Amino acid sequence: MEQRKAVVLLSGGLDSSTLLALARHDGFDCYCLTFAYGQRHAVEMEAARTVAARLGATAHRIVDIDLRVFGGSALTDTIPVPKDRDVKEMQSIPVTYVPARNTIFLAYALAWAEVLRSRAIFIGVNAVDYSGYPDCRPEFIAAFQQLANYATKAAVEGAGPTIHAPLIHMSKVEIIRRGLELRVDYSITHSCYDPKGDLACGHCDSCILRRQGFADAGVPDPTRYYRAPVRGSSSRGRHPK
Repeated sequence: MEQRKAVVLLSGGLDSSTLLALARHDGFDCYCLTFAYGQRHAVEMEAARTVAARLGATAHRIVDIDLRVFGGSALTDTIPVPKDRDVKEMQSIPVTYVPARNTIFLAYALAWAEVLRSRAIFIGVNAVDYSGYPDCRPEFIAAFQQLANYATKAAVEGAGPTIHAPLIHMSKVEIIRRGLELRVDYSITHSCYDPKGDLACGHCDSCILRRQGFADAGVPDPTRYYRAPVRGSSSRGRHPK
């Protein structure tokens, strides 16, 4: 039986690494796609390379699309990354939102899927424990699926790809626990928006959500922090040695 092909959007972070493990577990031959879009946390691309190799991706491509030409985000512009926000405040859309990023990423994935004759695209968006980004919601995925159904030769001929977002309704705790079941080594992943070299800052929204997830899951947080957080039991990170 021929292995099923899937295009997997891989950032090198906790969610997308779990996503790749899930796709592999479901029997897909995974073609991973990572973007160098001018993000300040470019260290995640090295993490993506490591994760793709460790989890058995068939292919891994890093695509250059410099979104700094537009700016408008703390990840692609000179805007400071928010630190130490309360998790309850994270329902408002923060300045770390990159305008139309997932739309752009999925468009590239759609193109590669058509070339590969792949019937599946995996994206690790999450609408439970997230920073309030509009392109992480089920409505966005459904709308892009409809677009894909009209936009490609493969779909018009009845063989277009399905957009899979298996993490979309999972909490960070559930994602971590599922990843550990699939033997994901989270120490090789990177989630921080404002790292110091390869060390996580420990204070941006992404670090806070990641740290809280490990604490709530009752498992050690393997993240290497530049500056150990001090607020609450979930804020205990490791000082760099």
